[in-house]
Amino acid sequence: CLHCQEAPCTKVCPVGATWVREDGIVAMDYDRCIGCRYCEVACPYDVRRFNWEVSTADNPYVPTWGVPEVERRPRGVVEKCTFCVQRIDRGVESGLTPGVDPQATPACVNACPVNARVFGDVHDPDSPISKFLAENDTFRLREDFGTEPKVHYVRPAKEEV
Repeated sequence: CLHCQEAPCTKVCPVGATWVREDGIVAMDYDRCIGCRYCEVACPYDVRRFNWEVSTADNPYVPTWGVPEVERRPRGVVEKCTFCVQRIDRGVESGLTPGVDPQATPACVNACPVNARVFGDVHDPDSPISKFLAENDTFRLREDFGTEPKVHYVRPAKEEV
């Protein structure tokens, strides 16, 4: 999910199961989702997936570390990246800063072995993400869609000839 400011998925959900939070994260209430898949069709980036399967078995190829932070989503709902809102909310409640403190930062950012992901508050000019964006040549996917995605990508370095 690119967490668009003008997210088409939020406009088509008939039950309000997906919305843009005040902090800009596109959130989902999986208990409210009726599985109509309108949001999946509306997403121009094709990042939402309908959950066709009931997932009850543990995956023997993925080790389990502690108690899961979120329950498995039930069959019949659409899923997407949530930037681990449960980590962010719990961290902020504890006075932590997302993108600075690992306990308040999305798991993918913490787990990336090459530090290819940066997260934080782009409205704070002193935040690591704001500094990173100022120092690097970045772009957002298909800005011509007018969705204002919040995920930025770093352009590859140009090779000198």
